[in-house]
Amino acid sequence: MSVFSKMLLPVAMAVGLTAVCAITPAAAQDKVRIALVVKSLGNGFFEAANRGAQEAAKELGGVEIIYTGPTTTSAEGQIEVINALISQKVDAIAVSANDPDALVPALSKAMQRGIKVISWDSGVSAKGRLMHLNPSSNQLIGNINLKLAAAALPDGKGDAAILSATATSTNQNIWIEEMKKALPNYPGLKIVTTVYGDDLSDKSYRETQALLKTYPQVKAIIAPTSVGIVAAAQAVKDAGKIGEVYVTGLGLPSEMAGAIKSGASKSFAIWNPIDLGYTATMLSYDLVKGKMTSVPEGAKLKAGRMGEITVGKGGEAAMGDPFTYDASNIDQFAKIF
Repeated sequence: MSVFSKMLLPVAMAVGLTAVCAITPAAAQDKVRIALVVKSLGNGFFEAANRGAQEAAKELGGVEIIYTGPTTTSAEGQIEVINALISQKVDAIAVSANDPDALVPALSKAMQRGIKVISWDSGVSAKGRLMHLNPSSNQLIGNINLKLAAAALPDGKGDAAILSATATSTNQNIWIEEMKKALPNYPGLKIVTTVYGDDLSDKSYRETQALLKTYPQVKAIIAPTSVGIVAAAQAVKDAGKIGEVYVTGLGLPSEMAGAIKSGASKSFAIWNPIDLGYTATMLSYDLVKGKMTSVPEGAKLKAGRMGEITVGKGGEAAMGDPFTYDASNIDQFAKIF
């Protein structure tokens, strides 16, 4: 985790697509315009990432952040947003993808027109971007989910279920595969099923309710999605299963504080989404200013207070390690994001 004191500084409000239209062409040309395209609007994780992007823009100077995305987690919605950004001739697009392949044609068109494209959080296939910023190592993320699930259960033994986002979500599927690879390290833990809440609170809640009825032996629910983990914890509480079923995964401290205090969750993890939006913006800026058309393995890009980011195979880079939140620190971090 990075220095948190900076997160308490006031940040600018999100800049929507409509605001861009009000900018005169001359004013727009004076700024580097970076579009932060998220999976869906109204998601606390992405709103926190926008805070980091705005912080980076302020630090760099002469940068405008266009925070946008569809209202639902669909590839079609993101494609519409991307095409609008191409028409507006933004300088860079940093996208957390709802589908790794469906966005490639639109993003390829963007790159053909000189727009620098990176993916972050949830990746795009290599043909559709210059590089991808992972929030952490996929292996570490997969392992921490299992580690926290096992830690919540007596002697680390019991059945667990996974509540994911969409079935096509790049990062979710990668993390689930990493969980499966790491499962032999937790011999007392058994994954019985994976269900999908589509990063929608109501659907994630219903899927959890169904899980509790279909698999009454399940003792842990792993939700590697900030929307799903909150919904799952609420479903466990409403079902009167606190103390019998524990929810863990990836979530925001501000949204999970109640679940920690109620006992629906003992612990969960997340990288800092503020740092993630900050880093994605810094990298996008580097690509624009460096006029880069490719990012070779071993390249080192400057990322402000996050230091240098080294690009690995396939144009992928990692920001940092996940961090565990529990009763000992939840109040501190819930005030930040």
